[in-house]
Amino acid sequence: MSRSYPLNLKTNAKELRKFQTDAEKKIWSHLKHKQILGVKFRRQYIIAPYIVDFVCLSANIVIEIDGGQHSYEVDHYRDEYIQSQGYEILRFWNNEVFENIEGVLQVIYNKLLSVAPHLASPLQGEEY
Repeated sequence: MSRSYPLNLKTNAKELRKFQTDAEKKIWSHLKHKQILGVKFRRQYIIAPYIVDFVCLSANIVIEIDGGQHSYEVDHYRDEYIQSQGYEILRFWNNEVFENIEGVLQVIYNKLLSVAPHLASPLQGEEY
């Protein structure tokens, strides 16, 4: 099924994928290839009229990685809209990704288990 969005939204999402922040690159290296519980994440995904950093469609989880440009006042309405579309949002600061990636992955892992307990366990020997 093809989704139709305004060209500028598609172009922006494509540009954001092309020019990820260092924190987004770091977490994407763990999320891609179904590394956490065997679920697929997409990056810079359109939930019109917004673009989210990462989304797991099978579990309805959005992951946002925030730098200094984010604030409660700015993100509040955006978050409300995304949540109204059935998604739960996990938000992490850039420094959390850099200083405590295992803790960030553990939070994601725990949330995936809580919303979709039927998902497989991580590969043997891996901890989250």
